[in-house]
Amino acid sequence: MTKIKICGLFRECDIDYVNEAKPDYAGFILNYPKSHRNVLPGTAQELRLKLLPEIKAVGVFVNQPEETVISTARFIGLDIIQLHGNEDNDYINHLKEKINIPIWKAFKVRTEAALRQALLSSADEILLDNGYGTGESFDWSMVKDFNRSFILAGGLNPENIPDAIETLKPFALDISTGVETQKVKDRDRILAAVKAAHSA
Repeated sequence: MTKIKICGLFRECDIDYVNEAKPDYAGFILNYPKSHRNVLPGTAQELRLKLLPEIKAVGVFVNQPEETVISTARFIGLDIIQLHGNEDNDYINHLKEKINIPIWKAFKVRTEAALRQALLSSADEILLDNGYGTGESFDWSMVKDFNRSFILAGGLNPENIPDAIETLKPFALDISTGVETQKVKDRDRILAAVKAAHSA
């Protein structure tokens, strides 16, 4: 069964929706004001406490100091750290020395060079995306023969999830814009996306 993460939760009702749908992961975008889905650690902690224990909490960080990531992860009680900036293997390895939770690293799939970099990442899982929150997919043909487990993101929605899974067989899917209506999470689309992923 392909796993699925619903990302960009920032309202209490978002937690209600995911608790009903039961995805494998729920994501919070932390300390990143450029995103309308941004939440501060205190809010994320409150939301995380309302999350069903079987749904793993993922914190998304963009180019933040290592100590900030570590202290925030511990404060909220994150299960996974997801890096979405220019963090390199040295940065990832330093985090691994200091905190014992899985680390995911996102890569923009635009060139073969980016894919080679993703293959060599020391992260526990890698996420392949078009461009971080654009809601558009990249050219899936670029990763048809990719020989490393990966999380697929970018341009996913309840309608194309079955095709994505059949075509690429990713470890997991990461979806945000595709389960929103007018920039807020849509209960029905979340339920449909999780059902599509888990039944594919």
